[in-house]
Amino acid sequence: MRRRLAAAAALMLLAACSTPPEPPQAPAGVSSFVYVDNLDIVTEWDPSRSYSNEIVAFQNMYETLTFWNPVTKKSSPRLATSWRSSPDGRTWTFNLRPGVTFHTGRQLDATAVKASIERTMQARTGASYIWDAVSSIRVDGPATVTFALKYPVPLDLVASSTYAAYIYDTQAAPDLGKFFAAGRDAGSGPYTVTKWQKGKEDELTLSAYDKYWRGWEGPHYNTVKFRVVPDPDRAWRLLQRGEVNFVPRLNSRLFAEAAAEPGVRTSERPSFQTAMMLFNTASGPMRDVRVRRAVQKAVDYQGLIKDLKGAVAPASGIVPEGLMGHVPGRMPRQDLAGAAQLLAKAGYGPAGRPLRLKLTYGEGDTDWHLLATRLAYALKPLNITIDAQAMPWNAQWDLGKKRGQDIFVMYWWPDYADGYSYFGNVFHSASPPVFNLAYLRDHTLDALLDTVPELTVTDRAAAQRAYEQATKRVLDLRAAAAMPWVVNYQRAFQGAVQGYDDNPAYPDVVFVYDLRPSG
Repeated sequence: MRRRLAAAAALMLLAACSTPPEPPQAPAGVSSFVYVDNLDIVTEWDPSRSYSNEIVAFQNMYETLTFWNPVTKKSSPRLATSWRSSPDGRTWTFNLRPGVTFHTGRQLDATAVKASIERTMQARTGASYIWDAVSSIRVDGPATVTFALKYPVPLDLVASSTYAAYIYDTQAAPDLGKFFAAGRDAGSGPYTVTKWQKGKEDELTLSAYDKYWRGWEGPHYNTVKFRVVPDPDRAWRLLQRGEVNFVPRLNSRLFAEAAAEPGVRTSERPSFQTAMMLFNTASGPMRDVRVRRAVQKAVDYQGLIKDLKGAVAPASGIVPEGLMGHVPGRMPRQDLAGAAQLLAKAGYGPAGRPLRLKLTYGEGDTDWHLLATRLAYALKPLNITIDAQAMPWNAQWDLGKKRGQDIFVMYWWPDYADGYSYFGNVFHSASPPVFNLAYLRDHTLDALLDTVPELTVTDRAAAQRAYEQATKRVLDLRAAAAMPWVVNYQRAFQGAVQGYDDNPAYPDVVFVYDLRPSG
């Protein structure tokens, strides 16, 4: 893997040092890569606002200035070939790659980069906060763009973000919002949209962009299809029959079958993807912090880890291991006696009022189903009924924005390889809530979190201390959430798929251009 990534970096460097030749045309024939997921693929088409599952498609359609390399754990070139910062970290200059065009045919240059990022900043939604430190963007030439910052942040890392860092053609249409809403793209990546069927199983089809700057020499997939199959058993059967190429996650039983199946390959690695149970702190019975703490204590953390048989690892704190903000030594344990005492004080429990809690999770996720089943079993003797509902992601998210549940179960991953987004987007006060689906309003926590981006550059030890304080405030003082586990990625894909590498900074993304179809 290191040799392959190093070779890719070398190729990028060579491309940066000379004017690239006209890229070869996209591969002919019908060579399709089919990706199957259990949830809706696209929730938002506008790259300035995108902040959900569509990452798996968008990272094949759009590109960012930099890219996070899982080997070096640093930013590497993408649309920018090189960059530098001033000694105080408040001025960053990026040099752009020549010969890049958008799918609209327009040339990518510094003016397009400036317009793209400024439009995303003005959207003030999704992950646009990643640019909050930027005070101005200056075009210093066709291929040079400079950012002036209000305070120092690692802008090369920010520019590799999974969301809100996409560079796109802001001149694609007079009304960009309408243009994107129709299921169109304006990126520079290797693939472009050819078909979108909202709500259908065969939801999205991408086709190779002929003038992609890296060219199309050698074997490549010329079509990428995304199918929505909530039933994991059916997804596995489709893979066995060769109807799909890649399943990002199977339950432990099916993954064991996949590992022994001729013609199927599997991949395992730790991730930055954290399971979250967000508690409704604003309304309903869980507005009482004692009830929230009781539910925290009722989760059978160790039993879940055991039952999921290697598919997950214990969570410690909110940020997973490998990122700044991780707090070791905080792995939670079940405490049913403590839960009963808290419920009794709140007037619930066996001798008190009965309680019914509504829990929602994404349909087709058998791990979430196990969590809901185990939680219901643990709470039943305490006179609490769990009403668990598996829902399509868009429906669950819409309900969550209306405070329509007591417990919102979801996965979270970082916007870029840093711990801030686990707090800044999930637990920082927000109206409308977007992903603060615990509806937490804690101004002391907000003030603490607002210091973290700058401290990450100027005083990393202080930044880590701030993360530790924020972790205690969210999980202990406010009891706004429970963290059942961190995902271990377990993929299954056709043996004919060559060149697949998992990058934890881009969760569930397959960079299809880098694959080599064979057989």
